[in-house]
Amino acid sequence: MDRLLVATRRQLSRPEGEWAVIVVLTLLAVYEASRFESYDGPLNRSGVILLSLLTLVPIVLWRSRPALAAAGATLLTITFLRAANPALTVVSMCIALFLVTHLVVRRGLLVAAPLLIPFLVVTVVRLTGPYNALGSTAPLLFCLAALVVGESVRRRKLAVAALDATEEAMAESVRAQTVLEERARIARELHDIVAHHLSVIAVESEAARLTSPGLSAAASDRLGSIAATAREALTETRRLLGVLREDTGGEPDRIPQPGLDQLDGLIGKAESTGTHIRLIRQGAVAALPLSTDLAAYRIVQEALTNARRHAPGADVDVELSYADDALHLRVRDYAAGPPAGEGFEGHGLLGMRERAVLAGGTFSAGEAEGGGFEVQVVLPTERAP
Repeated sequence: MDRLLVATRRQLSRPEGEWAVIVVLTLLAVYEASRFESYDGPLNRSGVILLSLLTLVPIVLWRSRPALAAAGATLLTITFLRAANPALTVVSMCIALFLVTHLVVRRGLLVAAPLLIPFLVVTVVRLTGPYNALGSTAPLLFCLAALVVGESVRRRKLAVAALDATEEAMAESVRAQTVLEERARIARELHDIVAHHLSVIAVESEAARLTSPGLSAAASDRLGSIAATAREALTETRRLLGVLREDTGGEPDRIPQPGLDQLDGLIGKAESTGTHIRLIRQGAVAALPLSTDLAAYRIVQEALTNARRHAPGADVDVELSYADDALHLRVRDYAAGPPAGEGFEGHGLLGMRERAVLAGGTFSAGEAEGGGFEVQVVLPTERAP
């Protein structure tokens, strides 16, 4: 049944479908008008048939000129009611009501309401004559019903349009939020990875130049240039990441993510640059959710990068303490003075804080008691809600 209705609606929406409907209505109007038995009014059978056919003309304009079509149908309907003694044909009346309803849907109730006045006048006049009350008030009541139905359909269309707009706005908001979250994640990943490796390049280049007394001047200059280029690239990367956090999108990173099971390798690579790192594990090592495991690894990585950058040569402690419901993470360097260069506004500390919060944990960073700088993070060992 549904398929039949859809197919019928599709056929009627075409020009040839509309003309087929008009032809069928014309035949029905002629047949209905010719079936009247008496013609006591000023029109004979032929006149009634002709007037009945004229009431079909406005339907041709129902799409392009809805107001003109409804007004013409109303005028012809009133003429039919006044000129012909028999009741108005059902086909003609249905066409008039359809056009009035369509006008309300397209233009609103206030535009179509004046069309009710002629029906009201005819009803009052007929009630004072020899006509029965039901036959006299029926056209007016039908016109009122057409206005009510048209207004109901119009309001429903507006409600559906508003609902669609709301749903689209909500979907767009969700898409925008997803893009923002993905941009923030990409920014953190790029900063952690790129900053870490560029720092290693800069430190190792400087270390090789300073710890190789037999190095030629050209080689020494080349290593110094490498270190300077790495530092410049690090600065430019941080500047670009600031733009990425604000207004740049990107595709999700599909590379497998590291975790704390690779922490020994990370520390070994950091120690190869001359930093002495002591790794302390306390409690029973527990398996963490993937997001928490990645967050802990990246926080340690960034904290070691910051220590190497701001406290070169200082010893560093990395402490992992596993409790029943949380992982306590602490990274501390033993530099002689406070760190220079990056405060809480920097991308490194900001990225660590974001990772900890997104994993459902807490983050703090500042000067350690007795000197140096420390980062403390508490991450839940169960998946954050």
